[in-house]
Amino acid sequence: MPAAAARKRSFASRLWRKLCLLAAFVVLAVLALILLLRFVNPPTSAFMLGHQLSTSSSPLRHQWVDFESMSPWLPLAVMASEDQKFPHHWGFDIGSIGTALRNYSQGDRLRGASTISQQTTKNLFLWSGQSLARKGIEAALTAPLELLWTKRRIMEVYLNIAEFGEGIYGVEAASRHFFGVPASAITAKQAALLAAVLPSPKRFRVDAPSPYIQDRVSWIRRQMAQLGGPGIVRVLD
Repeated sequence: MPAAAARKRSFASRLWRKLCLLAAFVVLAVLALILLLRFVNPPTSAFMLGHQLSTSSSPLRHQWVDFESMSPWLPLAVMASEDQKFPHHWGFDIGSIGTALRNYSQGDRLRGASTISQQTTKNLFLWSGQSLARKGIEAALTAPLELLWTKRRIMEVYLNIAEFGEGIYGVEAASRHFFGVPASAITAKQAALLAAVLPSPKRFRVDAPSPYIQDRVSWIRRQMAQLGGPGIVRVLD
């Protein structure tokens, strides 16, 4: 083998090893961060940071509240609205994903199919948008999140970082802002109203619910009853 070719092959081999080591380091660092956040409450999220860096004039409202201090109606309403299979799946709703991909292949925009676990991953680490690239990263992060966290922890973090209005993040800030009570005092109807705006909190309003949101609240409350009431929250322990 000519010397030049040998040097080129050696350089390519060293570069490949360095890239593999870098990839391994990134993966281990991400796994370490996810494991750490199982026990340490995240002080902020990617979405909250995005709001602070945006040109929005709305102040950031956020206050952490432990799962035990939340009204049990809150996780129930969110499950009824967003992800009724949450206690039982491993982070992904395969049936909904298949439907979304079929619709996308037929020209529809990529939407739906996100579980509470995926939404937690997106809100905590990523950015808004519906690109396949972002969805791929979301899936890659959701898998270890489901493996390293309990369902209770996923729900706790989700309810603390979900956006309920312009600059209003988490159920404690939302409860106090919209209803003047702490998250522990939220009623079933109030919980359903908060859950009803989650698909698009900048478009829908808790304090001025449209007829669509009012109908959605009624639907969520029926789903809450069918799920078995707040007692089902115990399965997250």
